[in-house]
Amino acid sequence: MKVVGFAGYSGSGKTTLVEQLIPALKSRGLRVSVVKHAHHKFDIDHPGKDTWRHREAGAFEVVAASSKRLVLMREFEQSAELTVHHLLAEVYPGVDWVLVEGFKNSDLLKIEVWRDASARPVQYPDDPFIVAIATDSPAQLPESTLRPVLDLNDADGVAGWLVDNGARFEYNPEAYL
Repeated sequence: MKVVGFAGYSGSGKTTLVEQLIPALKSRGLRVSVVKHAHHKFDIDHPGKDTWRHREAGAFEVVAASSKRLVLMREFEQSAELTVHHLLAEVYPGVDWVLVEGFKNSDLLKIEVWRDASARPVQYPDDPFIVAIATDSPAQLPESTLRPVLDLNDADGVAGWLVDNGARFEYNPEAYL
């Protein structure tokens, strides 16, 4: 499987780009998964539902499946800071691409998502894992770069660039042990 991260500050457009890349890659016949870093306590279940009740009763893991979906919820007894590599180990190995949102300080190859209007600094000059910049303001990039500059508003073009450069994003979990 191939793995690429999307790094950028809140409000830069990471979620929108990832959301648009999913169908752009799927239209090329590729299976896509997403790994997202969530802050704070979050929930995907709803109070009163069976899986919520099992989790609230103290189950360490709850696995729910139907003919269309499988969900795994794991409750940590103590706070656990998982790395992106821990989460990638949970991904179904038959996917073609994993799009990682968040984990901006990880050692994965990443595309920086940057908007001049955000007034936030760029990360690419100090992060050797950033291999391209997706922006809506290429002329406003504060530092010149030899990295590819992709159009943030052209998800199909970004998907094409990813596919054309796919070999470079092949994930080798052994390299991160």
